Amino acid sequence: MVNQHRRSNKDRATSYLSITSLTCLGILLLSPLAFAQEQTLSLAWAIKKTLQHNPSLNVFKFRQTSLEGQRKTAALRPRYVVGFDSENFAGTGDYQGIKSSELTLSLSSIIEMGDKQGARLNLVQQRSVFINAQQKIASLNLLGEVTRRYINVLAAQSRVSLSAQAIALAQDTLDEVTKRSRAGVAPTAEIKRAMAAVGNARLVSSNEQGQLDYARRALVMMWNEKTPKFTSVEGSLFRFAHALPFEQLINQIEQNPAVMAFASEQRVKQAQLRLARSQSQRDVQWSVGMKHSRSNNDFAFNAGFSVPLFTNKRNTGQIMTAQAEFDEVAANRDITLLALRNQLFSAYSSRQQAIFTVVSLKDSIIPTLTQALSETQSAYQRGRYSYLDYLTAQQELLIARRALIDAGASALHYGAEIEELIAQPLPASQYNHSNESQGVTDEQ
Repeated sequence: MVNQHRRSNKDRATSYLSITSLTCLGILLLSPLAFAQEQTLSLAWAIKKTLQHNPSLNVFKFRQTSLEGQRKTAALRPRYVVGFDSENFAGTGDYQGIKSSELTLSLSSIIEMGDKQGARLNLVQQRSVFINAQQKIASLNLLGEVTRRYINVLAAQSRVSLSAQAIALAQDTLDEVTKRSRAGVAPTAEIKRAMAAVGNARLVSSNEQGQLDYARRALVMMWNEKTPKFTSVEGSLFRFAHALPFEQLINQIEQNPAVMAFASEQRVKQAQLRLARSQSQRDVQWSVGMKHSRSNNDFAFNAGFSVPLFTNKRNTGQIMTAQAEFDEVAANRDITLLALRNQLFSAYSSRQQAIFTVVSLKDSIIPTLTQALSETQSAYQRGRYSYLDYLTAQQELLIARRALIDAGASALHYGAEIEELIAQPLPASQYNHSNESQGVTDEQ
């Protein structure tokens, strides 16, 4: 998979949507990427910058540090306690002063039963594994978001280009109307309408440029920058990875980190259950010491131990809670898996429809409207069609081209969503083959 993304710049541009968490790891192992001389941004570079500088991933480093502190605490053995007791002093009669006092110096601790230390350490270890799973989820979500914003920039670029075409068409119309008006075959009101059309086209172009600037800024915010340092992004809206059959995709959805994280969480709950059960084991408290009687200046050793009663009954509630939390994880996994499958089906069917729309527009609708505009222009020049007919033909073509851009962007968005759901890229083996044979090219 890494080799697929070490292709030429053109091939990387056409297959940028296939870069997800798996392929990104390979990309980051390659030599550092750099901007082209014309400051064209690639998706691989955007992903690299996001993973390096997005602050949302920093929290996991602190969580692991916190767990390291918990691990050190969990590894501690029961502490030793030094005790000092004094009896029979400051009383009355024979117990006046300290001449009859008895002094005891003792050392005590606890013998943990049921491998409580091992249970504590295992719980910390499983929490560390779960945090790693959460970090993978966060990374995959970041990759999906930066891909979506990248597609937004790519679509905005295409809309800016389309708005320039609209200005050119409006200006050509104004020139043609002016010629006819000078020849006395068109009223002057048509010139004003054509001039207004040019103004509207420029207004739309200004709005599209503003949308492009917004999309570019939204993209660089993914790696914590405020001002874009690139002028454009590379890629195509109209080349798509070959989609696997839905039955095969739905089997791969269990590889989603959000699903796999439940296994880690379940191990955490299992470790908590083991710790709760170990707490039911009675710990033995022991003590040893030395006693001194000042009345006769004698010394004696003493020792003792104590065991709590009814420990099992007192810990029943904690065990029930831990067991219920363990069982709940399995139920939540099934709920999440069902939701992801529904989401996958929606994305898959929507992507198929968007690609069908792209193919229909490029193969049939846009070529037909382009030919119709050419014929309408010729008829208008000969006086057979009205200005309204000419303007309508232009607008229909521009609307179709705008729909083509929207459909291409939608297909890429749904493809990115599918890749995020299955946590791997769609196959790139069909690039430059099936789609181009169906008329899906970069030309509009």
